[in-house]
Amino acid sequence: MARVTHRAKPARKVQRAAARKSGSIEGGRRSGRKETTRLSSKRRTDGAKSKSRAHPHTFVATHHRPDAFEQGLRRYAHYRDLGIAGATSGMVRAHVIKMIPPCDPAEVSKRHFHDVEFQMVYVLKGWIKGEYEGAGVVTMREGSCWLQPPKIKHSVLDYSDDCELLEIIMPADFATVELD
Repeated sequence: MARVTHRAKPARKVQRAAARKSGSIEGGRRSGRKETTRLSSKRRTDGAKSKSRAHPHTFVATHHRPDAFEQGLRRYAHYRDLGIAGATSGMVRAHVIKMIPPCDPAEVSKRHFHDVEFQMVYVLKGWIKGEYEGAGVVTMREGSCWLQPPKIKHSVLDYSDDCELLEIIMPADFATVELD
């Protein structure tokens, strides 16, 4: 089942609109050249927010607790949220995924994609085998890392009994679309 989310205006557009409204950035051309807009990283006095303030981040630390894993989207995986979504105002999600043994290929091999801007996965323990559109079948082992481009169609084929993954995704809330 897909989760549908609404996305806010990108921060850069909000910044430029606020800066134009305050008169600190001029549009159009100057001396026959297109003007380049630069927002200083120094503290602004004209009311425009810096990029880092568009998505305020707070410090967060989480510590391993075996009981911190919860049932997630799929029955065969438990998730330990690392608190990053709250700390980044929904910009990024990070969690540890513990795959539940034994692997049942009939259940895990459902082809799907995620409507994300960024998705990176790192194997903490064990191994996982998947099939990725354009890449074929790939087995990732402890220490392997991969980037899944936005909306890449893929499926899990198999995993070890001790498989644990670190997954980092942008935005924090996204849709997963099952294709089979």
